[in-house]
This record gives sequence, C-alpha cells and structure tokens, in this order.
Amino acid sequence: MTARNPVAPPPALVWFRRDLRDHDHAALSAALRTGGAVYCVFVFDTDILDALPSRRDRRVHFIHGSLQALDAALRARGGALIVRHGRAVQHIPALAQALAVGAVHANRDYEPAAKARDQAVAHALAPLGIALHLHKDQVVFDGDAVRTRAGTPFTVFTPYKNAWRQRLLQHASPHAPPDELPDLAAHPCAGPIASPPPHLSTGIPTLADIGFEATNLPELGITPGMPGARALWESFAQGRIQRYADLRDYPARRGVSYLSVHLRFGTIAIRELVRHALALRADAWLDELIWRDFFFMILDHFPHVVERAFKPAYDAIEWDDWPQGLAAWQAGRTGYPLVDAAMRQLLHCGWMHNRLRMLTASFLCKDLGIDWRLGERHFAAQLNDFDLAANNGNWQWAASSGCDAQPYFRIFNPVSQSQKFDPQGDFIRRYVPELARVPLPFLHAPWTMDRHTQQAAGITLGQDYPLPIVEHASARLRTLARYAVVKAQNGMGT
Repeated sequence: MTARNPVAPPPALVWFRRDLRDHDHAALSAALRTGGAVYCVFVFDTDILDALPSRRDRRVHFIHGSLQALDAALRARGGALIVRHGRAVQHIPALAQALAVGAVHANRDYEPAAKARDQAVAHALAPLGIALHLHKDQVVFDGDAVRTRAGTPFTVFTPYKNAWRQRLLQHASPHAPPDELPDLAAHPCAGPIASPPPHLSTGIPTLADIGFEATNLPELGITPGMPGARALWESFAQGRIQRYADLRDYPARRGVSYLSVHLRFGTIAIRELVRHALALRADAWLDELIWRDFFFMILDHFPHVVERAFKPAYDAIEWDDWPQGLAAWQAGRTGYPLVDAAMRQLLHCGWMHNRLRMLTASFLCKDLGIDWRLGERHFAAQLNDFDLAANNGNWQWAASSGCDAQPYFRIFNPVSQSQKFDPQGDFIRRYVPELARVPLPFLHAPWTMDRHTQQAAGITLGQDYPLPIVEHASARLRTLARYAVVKAQNGMGT
C-alpha cells in the first residue's frame, strides 16, 4: 500500500514596502514558515509617487537602487522580485489571485494613509479567500506593548523610554545578552524563494519607465540597498559609536551614523541596530532609536497630528502669512549663516544634521513666525530619510505644539547656536561659500562687519549675502506675544 502524499501548503506572497532586505524580516520569515512556495513583490505605488513634487526625487532613486540589491539577493536564493507600477490596492489582489496564494504577508505601517491602503487591500483580498497578515517589523514595540500604568499611551518621552527598556527585559534576565531578548531576536529568513512564472515577472523597470530621473545620489556617495547599509554600519561601529554622545551635535564633524535613510527604507533591521547599541552600551545612540519608536507610537495612537497640533490649544496660534520669508528660509538666504548653511545642505544633499533640523525649525516658527506645517512640508519634499512620524514629531517639538515639546518660551538663538556647534565655522564655509573669507569673529554674525572688513573678505552684505531678514531679539518678543493665546488657555503652555 502506497503512503499518501500530504497536500502541499499553498504559496505565500511577501509584499515589500519600507523593508527592502531579505534578512531579519518579519513578513518574509512568517511566509517561509508556512512551508509553501514564497513569492516576493514590490509596487511603485502611484498613489504615493503621483503626489511627489519633483520627478528627480532622491528617495525614488534610492528605492530603485535598493530594489536592485534585493532582487539580486532573491535571485541568489532561486527566486526574483516581482515589481509593479501602479496602484498597490489593485496590483496586490490581482497578483495574489494570479499566483493562487493562500495569504499575503507584509510588515505593518503606522501612517494613516498606509493603514487605509492596507485595509483596502485586505477588503479586496477577502472575497478571494486570501488573508492579509501584517507583522511588526519597523519598530521594536508597537500598539499597546509600552503603555502607562493606567493603560494609556505615553505622551512624554523619558517615562516612555524607561518603560520601553523595562518591557525589553520583561521576559529575560537583566543580564541576558541582547540577541537573547525575545523582542530583539532576529527573524530567520533562510530558505528558497520561488521564481515567479515568466508571464508575471517583467524585471525591475528603469527610473524612466516609472516617470522619474536619476539624481545626484552617486555624487553624494550614497549607496542604496543592503550593501550601503552594511558599509555605513561597519564604519560607524568601528569607533564612532563610542564617541557619538560627544560628537553628535557638531555638523562639521563625522559623528553620527548616517543610517537614517536605510532605517527609513528598511535596508537594515531596527532590531539589529538595537542589539548592537545594547551590546556596545551606546546609550545616547540607543535613545535616538527609542525616540523613533516613540514617534511611531504617537502617530499610530494620535493620527490627528498629521494635520493639527498634538496639543489642541496650539491650534489657536495665528501665524504670519509671509511668502517671502518662507522662500528665503527654503533657499538658505535668511542672513543667519548656520541656518542658511543647513537649508542649503538640505537642498543639495537631501539630508540635514539633527541639531540643525531643530535650529532651522525653531527659526521658521519662532523667528519668522511662520506655521510649522509649511516647514514640515518642505522637509517632507526634500529629506531622503523623510518619515512622517519623526518629521511631524520633531516639527511639533520645535513649535512647542507636540507631545513632550520644548516650552514655547525657549527659543533657539541662531547666533549662539552657531558659535556653540560650529565654533570654527567649517560647516558654514562649506555650504555658504560666499562667506569663506569672512574672519571667524564675524562669521556667525556677518552683519557686524564694517565696510572695510567686508571689502577685505570680498563680500558686500545685502548684495553677495543677505542682511538678516529679522532681528532675533525683536522676533523673540513677537513670538512670546504670539504664544500668549496658549498661555491664557492653559497657564504656562508647557
């Protein structure tokens, strides 16, 4: 009598989004555990791409390069990446049906639009008898995993951080090595990847095929994909991570990891970086990774922050309608050298040092009196590492309207910040070359130069470089008056 062969499990489809790697990947790991064939897909979603203001978008270029690296890794495992261009809500159900899969696996997203998209895809899959399984991957903790004793979401970072650390050790010895902590355990992704049928695999389209152009990523030395993430991590780990707390605030120094764009698109796993941070006792850097979880949690639980202030009282603030001031800030022509250098770095590189993100945001809101949402949108259009949760959280922090924000009466002084964090003016001279010959005593406040000093430096203020568009001391008083409406509503407004 011949033994009956068991019925083979149905295939599974892994939908890659902001997780462009083939290792330590929650959705891929779950699909491989089902025992059936595993197919992989990425969609250049026109619901997202069509809203981008430029066809020369460094993020699309970065994604394209990362997909090439991911496809090569999947081909080495016997498969290939299926790539589609169009609406994900249409392509995912159609492809799942064509492949006769039993389930689609993807990693959870926390942005309101993404959550609505996933709900629509699940709704379209349901009549086909196909489930959509969403997995936690881009954060260490989500949902209600870290909450107050009252069971509510945290709205202040420090107690959240302390509870986050306690939650990490909840099911392990306090002395357990990081790779033995359950929430940091790597998701195994070993196993073959199925090669899609030829009629469903058309390869990776070119940038031109999806309506975009190449950018200056190569000139900037940015390598997309898993190889780029690995090279940056190894460079940071070889000494700089131990000096992070001392160097992180100085934009002219190579003190940070530069991994933000790779975390944004998931070419390296957050769990791996947290494991390394714990093993190396890099507490200051670990705090930054916890901030990332915190802002995702805020966006997930309080989606109103996308359009409105986290603290409703701050929606009563009346901002100035000043298009010329906004344009000067965007172009790096405010007359404040460190602010201008930072804004020009953003335009050229698609990146800005975190200290300068705080300074430029404070300057827009509290020196120019312009609505933080306009600054948030500009950063959203320019940042390679743009992440709605962090961008919104940081902008509301600067505007004092967010959770755990700086009090409204604390206003960054652009001159003293410049003197403190770019003391030799190296960063300013790099991005504001017209000031290159200005003597250091005048570099942070060039309007204090007399005509003879200007001539010696080869510059005429108001012509080669602008005079300040606002006077900081006066702007500070206007800001205090502007925020009086908040003080009137809730006491100190903090």
